[in-house]
Amino acid sequence: MAAVEHTSIAKPVQSARPNWLARDLIGVAVILAVAVLGYFLFPNNLALLTRILAIALLVLSIDLVTGFCGVATLGHAALFGAGAYAAGIAAVHWGITDPFLMIVIGAVGGAVAGLVSGAVILRGHGLAQLVLSIAVVHLFHEAANKASTYTGGSDGLAGISPDPIFGMFGFDLWGRTAYGFAVALLVIVFVLLRLLTRSPFGMLCRGIKEDPIRVRAMGASVHGTLLKMYVISGVVAGIGGALNAISTQVVGLDSLSFTLSAESLVMLVLGGTGSLYGALIGTVSFMWFEDFVSAANPFHWLTIVGALLIAVVLFAPRGLYGSAQLLLERFRGAGK
Repeated sequence: MAAVEHTSIAKPVQSARPNWLARDLIGVAVILAVAVLGYFLFPNNLALLTRILAIALLVLSIDLVTGFCGVATLGHAALFGAGAYAAGIAAVHWGITDPFLMIVIGAVGGAVAGLVSGAVILRGHGLAQLVLSIAVVHLFHEAANKASTYTGGSDGLAGISPDPIFGMFGFDLWGRTAYGFAVALLVIVFVLLRLLTRSPFGMLCRGIKEDPIRVRAMGASVHGTLLKMYVISGVVAGIGGALNAISTQVVGLDSLSFTLSAESLVMLVLGGTGSLYGALIGTVSFMWFEDFVSAANPFHWLTIVGALLIAVVLFAPRGLYGSAQLLLERFRGAGK
């Protein structure tokens, strides 16, 4: 009897992994298919597509701490900007122009910024966290503005000239190399984050979001876990910032702006918090819609974007991806 019970319990566990692995492989294939489709449909707009991919990394990093850990933040641009400035300073002042090294330096810069800002923000709870996060991004912005010797101040850093990838693929004016580089980075980071969020560490973070008191009672370090996730989030945001510096070849104070933080959080809410796919969908939807509407109606585009966001929040509170999932589940239930 015990053997029968053991067998009946083991089968679902063994079949669970192939199911989510197959779904993730399909998800990555869809991301690559959309990226290839974008390349051929919009060959003259690759700069915007590359910018979208860089911001998508920032939104993914916000999802790690907000969607999976429940930490409220409006200052994540500090991590993105730290990565951008770290890569830019390395290129302009230290002569490090290898794109892969610049990405690594940007990741380290984002991780350091994540450690510092996380140590400050996690001291508060709820509304206090939002206030602290806003203060952090403003302090980073002002520090970059004052350290003009290294950052260029309000003029920013210019003259960033990354080397060709593998010595063969140069960063041309059309942005083809930058776009391919961005797609590869996004896919690699996305796969690693899927593994992270399904790991015991990721499950612990979800548990902290649901009931931190119970997790603390079980002996786990809530503050230490959240700080680790903040550092990981900083790495992801730093990679996005470095990618943006490489693709645009300039770094400005806009990469550390509160506006960027707020818009990135809006993108996450639009797509759906607590889902990496939602973060990607929200980023692409918001930025593409914003670009289209601002070009079609340059005088009233903010009104149209605002109306869209209100409609999504009121009629799709789970975001675009979460609401689509809910509808699919209801459809499957009705079919049974």
